[in-house]
Formats: sequence, C-alpha cells, structure tokens
Amino acid sequence: MPRTYQPLFAQLEFRRLLPALAASDLGDGMSVVAVAWLAVLIAPPGRSGLLVGAAVAAYALPGAVGAMVFGRWLRRLPAERLLAADSWLRALLLGCVPLAWAVGVLHPVLYVVLLAGSSVLHAWGSAGKYSLLAQILPPDQRLAANALVSSSTSASVIVGPALAGFLATAVSPAWIVGLNAVSFAVLAIQVHRLGAVAKPIATSAPVDTGRSAAGLHLLRRQPELLGALALTWFFNFLYGPVEVALPLHVTEDLHAESSLLGLYWTLFGAGAVLGGLTAGALRKLPLWPVTLGIVAGWGVTLVPFGLGAPASVSVTCFALGGMIYGPFTALSFTLFQDRTPAAWLTTVLAARSAALLTAAPVGTALGGPLTAAFGPGLVLAASGGMTIALAIVATGVRVWGKQRARSRLD
Repeated sequence: MPRTYQPLFAQLEFRRLLPALAASDLGDGMSVVAVAWLAVLIAPPGRSGLLVGAAVAAYALPGAVGAMVFGRWLRRLPAERLLAADSWLRALLLGCVPLAWAVGVLHPVLYVVLLAGSSVLHAWGSAGKYSLLAQILPPDQRLAANALVSSSTSASVIVGPALAGFLATAVSPAWIVGLNAVSFAVLAIQVHRLGAVAKPIATSAPVDTGRSAAGLHLLRRQPELLGALALTWFFNFLYGPVEVALPLHVTEDLHAESSLLGLYWTLFGAGAVLGGLTAGALRKLPLWPVTLGIVAGWGVTLVPFGLGAPASVSVTCFALGGMIYGPFTALSFTLFQDRTPAAWLTTVLAARSAALLTAAPVGTALGGPLTAAFGPGLVLAASGGMTIALAIVATGVRVWGKQRARSRLD
C-alpha cells in the first residue's frame, strides 16, 4: 500500500468504516442499471421512457429538497446519526421494492414514491459521511481518506453496472435493488458501532443552536467556501452536456457500436480511480491551484473531440480526463473540512450537496437541444473550452480577491 495511506489503517474506526462505505457505493453502482431496468419492466405500454426518467430523477433529486426542508432539525444532529439515519431510510424503503415485486403490487407510482423517499436524506447522509471522516481522523490524514472514499465511488461506477448486468441474467432487477438496501443496512450497523467513538469528538465543538449557523448563511460569510461551491457547480454543469453528446458522438461522428461507448466510460472510470488515489500525495500542495489546474486539465482533454480526432486519440483523452478529474472530489471536500468550523460542518456540507444536485442535471438537459443544433463533437469541444474559461475566470477572481484583501490590510 502507498505510504500516504498507511496511517489511515492504523485508525480502527476508519478500518471499520471504509468497507461499509465501499459496500454501499457498490450497491448504488448496481442500482444505476437496476433502477432504470426495473422501471422498463413495470412501465405501462408506451410509457417506459417517462417512467425511467421519473425513477432516475426520484433516486437522486429529492435529496436537494430534504437538505432545505429538514435543515432546521437535522443540522444539530451529530455526523454519525445523520449518516445512520440516511442509511436506515434507504435500507428500509429500497428493501420494500423487492417485497412489493414479490407480492405483485409494485405499481409505477409506488415505485417512484419508494425511490424518492429513499433519497430524501441523502444530502445529509453525504454531509454526515465526510463530517465523520473529519472527526475520526487528524487533519493531516483527511485528504488521503477523502481520496480513498471518492475512489471507491468511482470504482463502483465501473464494477456496479457490470455486476448488475451479470446478476440480472439470473434474477429480477428488483432483487438487485434489494441488495442495495442490504448494503445500506450494513453501513448503518457499522456507523452505530462507531457511535461511541465518534460522539466525544463530535461534541467537543460548540453546539450549533442558532440560525446564524445555517449552511447557506455561513457560506455567504465565507467567500472562499462560496467560491469553491460556485466553481464546483459550474464545473459539474459544464460536464452535464458530455453525458448527452458522447453517445451521439460515437454513433453519428464515429459510426461505431455501443461497445466503443462502453470503452470510453470504462477507461474514464478506471482513470478516475487511479487519479483519485493520487490525491493523497497532493496534501503538501496548495489546494486551490491544484483544484483550478484539474478544472482546466479536464477541459483540455475534451477539445480534441471537436477537431475530428480519431477514436484512438479521443479514447486516450477521455481516459486521461478521468485521471485528471479523479482527485477533484477529495480536494473539494478537504477544502470544506479544513475551512469550516467543526460544529457547522454537516450543515455546510448538506447545503453544498443540495446545491450541486442541480448542476449536472441542468447541464444534461441543455445538452440535448445543443447537440441537436450544433452536433455532438462541437458540443464536447465547447464544453471543454468553456471549462478552461471557467478555470481562467476563477483564477482571476481569486487573484483579485487576494489583492483586495492585502490592500485592506495596508
């Protein structure tokens, strides 16, 4: 194991938590296929597309609503209770899917309701996860821990859908959703085992009881964190059209089969895992310059798509783009962990998750008409060019902000 990560496994709490987090990531990876496939099976004739869209949206978007609606009550809870609550809710409601399927009552409306209910607390669960990592580990180990956790998520995008496709040859996708429920039950149980360890650390910070600790309010008072959130939102927004344009680039521009599309995403995911693992070695470098370099680097890898590059070149660029993008999530969470007061961390991370849930879907929605109007290659290149411009603008804003701060001190 690389030396950067060895100290993490000297921490008993982290050794217990990481496998459970990886199991839930794998369950979510399998559900990428299972949720949509099950929607196709139970949809009324001629309505499969509508139900697939509703199911996929229900599995993700209600988390943004939950972050805003329940913040008044949930922002005061310890990180481990937030993560456990989200895990138990997902385990319970996703577990109802195979049961309803088995007894023949899985109506499309019931299916969407169960998926939506299971995701209501997910923004808070994500906030609790990274807050818990910040609590059980010293500051100099957070980046390495974030890198392992984000790499687990990237790996699940590769392994999960493939495993779900294999299992679906033998069982209904409803049972695969049930396996996801079991993975979250395992995570909830493991988090409960950590409760006795995490609580003393969590309560050592002042208790958040006032409105001034609300996540969005605190972000407005922290220009650096607000800037990081804005950068991440636009980065994800500009990524959204890629998911629409890349399949059409394969079929229309390259006149290739779906196997080539699978190769693009497989190599991207593998690159993201490798890149994510390198994040632990970046802990001695300044976070902001590295983060802005990642944004610009990802944009550069998309430009060749609009220059008529052959498939061998664009596949290589996309794999390289995955490696460049890989450390971004870990660096972003580390920045928030380091700059946010401990008592407010879950609230701020929940606000962050809620805001980012809208970014990629909006970009994806715009990607459809843009691709139809200008062609997939041009949209991919434009996404890259605008991402490079985003990095340049963000760099300029940061330099201007530093100069302004110095002038005030003088």
